[in-house]
Amino acid sequence: MLETVSTRKLPLRAAALAACALALAGCATNNPADPLEPYNRAVFQFNDAVDRAALKPAATAYKRVLPGFVQTGVNNFFGNMSDVWTAANNLMQGKGEQGMSDVTRVAMNSTFGLLGVLDIASEAGLQKHNEDFGQTLGRWGVPSGPYFMLPILGPSTIRDTAGLPLDLAADPWNYKDPVHVRNMGTALRIVDKRAEILDASNLLEEAALDRYVFIRDGFLQRRESQVFDGEANPKAKKAAAGDAPSDAGSIRSAYADDPGPTQPVSSETASK
Repeated sequence: MLETVSTRKLPLRAAALAACALALAGCATNNPADPLEPYNRAVFQFNDAVDRAALKPAATAYKRVLPGFVQTGVNNFFGNMSDVWTAANNLMQGKGEQGMSDVTRVAMNSTFGLLGVLDIASEAGLQKHNEDFGQTLGRWGVPSGPYFMLPILGPSTIRDTAGLPLDLAADPWNYKDPVHVRNMGTALRIVDKRAEILDASNLLEEAALDRYVFIRDGFLQRRESQVFDGEANPKAKKAAAGDAPSDAGSIRSAYADDPGPTQPVSSETASK
């Protein structure tokens, strides 16, 4: 008799579990900044698998084997190339002083800094900036659109993805000949970038309960800060000042360009 009762309970338990799973799946896609979450999570898992199998081991070996000054030289060399496009984007954003500072950085580091291997400009007090065309579009009012995870390249938005072809076309290294040298340099650049965040990624793996959410929310916050140079989004300023309608839906739309985190992070994780 007991066996019969327990057998009858199994379908009920299975149905309850299925209902819970569906409810959780529905909650997972409620973030207005991430309507493509099912796709994004799938790409995130793919990227994570590639990272664990290839990029992270290569970056770990790179960091252990190469002396620190060699790693710094590699980072400086490719950073000097990126300063060219950074200067152009600062000028396109109307930030003339920063743009001219970037031009001076490239001139100094490309000559006295041995093609950028030595960062003479930073020692001279010229601050390094990081700008791309996605930031330029955002600066001129183009909304970010939904969060979008790119294969291999990682977190992005629809706006930044639209600007990516121009970012790639403006990279001087993409025109380096011969091709095999270009390919080896590109691989070295990727490994160097991965090594740069190796410690942070190890900490993230230990701290975050849902790494996808943690990375997404952190990226969106950081991206808004980059676009507006650490200042509040002008739309958010208007909403806070009462220039926007007072109903919750309208205020939410004012933040739709670059929304902040919608899922809480524990105090323990935040402190780390």
